[in-house]
Amino acid sequence: MSQTVESTSAAGHTELKRVMGPRLLLLFIVGDILGTGVYALTGSVAGEVGGAAWAPFLVAFVVATITAFSYLELVTKYPQAAGAALYTHKAFGIHFVTFLVAFTVMCSGITSASTASNAFAGFLRDAFGKNDDWAAGSTPLLLIALGFMALVAAINFRGVGESVKANVVLTLVELSGLLLVIFIGLYAVTQDKADFSRTMIFDSPSDKSTFFAITAATSLAFFAMVGFEDSVNMAEECKDPIRDFPRMMLTGLGITGTIYVLVSLTAVALVPVEKLSDPGEGSALTQVVAAGAPNFPFDKIFPFIGMFAVANSALINMLMASRLLYGMAKQEVLPPFLGKVHHGRQTPWAAIIFTTAIAFGLITYVVRANGSKEGASTVSLLGGTTALLLLCVFTMVNIALLFLRKDKVGHKHFVAPSILPIIGAITCAFLAGPWARSEAQQEQYKIAGYLLALGIILWAVTWAVNRGVYGKRTFLRDPEDLDIDMDTTN
Repeated sequence: MSQTVESTSAAGHTELKRVMGPRLLLLFIVGDILGTGVYALTGSVAGEVGGAAWAPFLVAFVVATITAFSYLELVTKYPQAAGAALYTHKAFGIHFVTFLVAFTVMCSGITSASTASNAFAGFLRDAFGKNDDWAAGSTPLLLIALGFMALVAAINFRGVGESVKANVVLTLVELSGLLLVIFIGLYAVTQDKADFSRTMIFDSPSDKSTFFAITAATSLAFFAMVGFEDSVNMAEECKDPIRDFPRMMLTGLGITGTIYVLVSLTAVALVPVEKLSDPGEGSALTQVVAAGAPNFPFDKIFPFIGMFAVANSALINMLMASRLLYGMAKQEVLPPFLGKVHHGRQTPWAAIIFTTAIAFGLITYVVRANGSKEGASTVSLLGGTTALLLLCVFTMVNIALLFLRKDKVGHKHFVAPSILPIIGAITCAFLAGPWARSEAQQEQYKIAGYLLALGIILWAVTWAVNRGVYGKRTFLRDPEDLDIDMDTTN
C-alpha cells in the first residue's frame, strides 16, 4: 500500500512563490485533464468499440492512474518544475535521451493544439452552418482551423501569462459543459428517451477481437486523460507539494475519470453509434444535447462552450510548446535562432513562429490526406498522435522511477507500490504499439516519426555546429532549467 509520509521543510528553497494550497491544486489538475479529449473524441471512441464507449475511457483512467503513482513519487522526491525531462536525465544521464523526451513533450503540445483547432472548426460548424460545403476535410473547415491557429499564435506573441485564478474560471466553464451533458442524460431518462441497453454492445468496425478493439479505442481515449502529468510543473509553487500532491492528483483523476465514463454512457444512450461517430453529423456532444433536450436551446449554446474549452487547450499547449522550444534553444541543443526574444513583448517570437508553422503543416496534411469520413477523422488522428507521443514519455518515466529507487534524498516523500511502475511501463508501452491501433490509426506513427525526425535533424545540426565552433561540449547541463513549466492540457 502506498503511503504519503509527513512532509517537512524538504520541499526546499524555491525562487517561485508558493501560493497553491490543496483546493487550488485540485482545480488546476482537473482543469489540466479536462479539455479537447472528451469534447472532441467521444464519437471517435464509440466508432472504434461500439456502444461500450465507456470501457476505453475506464481503461485509460486505470492506466493513467497507475502512471500517476510514478509521477507522485518523483515529484515529491524531486519537487522541481521540469517533469519528464528532469526524471529521465536523473535516471539515465544521457543527454540525447533527455532531449528526445523534452522534444517529444513539445511535439505532443503541438499535436494537441492542432487537434483543438480542428475541434474548434467543428464546433463552429455546429453553431453556424451545417451543409455540404462544411463537410469533413473541406476547405472551409481547413481555413477556419488555420485561422484559429494563427489567432492563437498572435495571442501567444502578445504574451499570455498562465494564472491560477484564470485556470479556475476556465475549468469551471469546461466542467459546466460536461455536467450539462450528464444532466441532460438524466432528464432524458425521465422522458424515456435514453436507451442504455446500447451501452453494453461491443461492435468494432474492424475484424479485431473485443480485446484489441478496446485497446484501439483506449489508445485514442487516453488523449482525454493526459494533462495530469504536467501538474508536477507546479511543484515549486505549491505550499506543501509533498503532502498535497498525492491526495489532489488522485482525487482529480477520480473526478475526471467519473465524468468521462458518465458522459460516454450518456452519449451512447441518447445517440446511435453510427451517428455519434459520423463527422458529417456534427460534433458528438452537440448531437447528445440536441437529442436529449430537443425542446431547449442547449444545442445552440453547447457549441460555444465547446469552442471555449478547446480554445483554452490550444492556447495553453502552444504556450508550452513555444517556451519549451525556446528553452532547448537557450540550452544550445537546438539552433540559437529559436531562442530569440522580441524586445518589446519579451516573448519568444522565433519559437512561436516555428511551432505555429509545424501546426499549420500538421493541420493541412491531416485534413487533406485523412479528413474524409472513410478514414480516421482529423481530430482522432491528431489526438491519437498526441496520446502516442505521451504514452512513450510515460513509459520512460515509469522506467526512470525503477532506476531512481536507489537514489536517496534527504527528505521523506511519497512511495508508490513497487509493482505499479512495472505495470505502468508495460501497459503504456503496449498501448503505444501498432497492435493497439486500428488500421486507420496507423498513420499516427508516420506523423510522430516526421516530428521526431525534424527534432533529431535540428539537434544533429546544432551539435555539429557547436562541436566545430567550441570543441566538445556537454549538452543539457541543467535540464531543470528548461522552460517547460507550462501544462499540456488535452
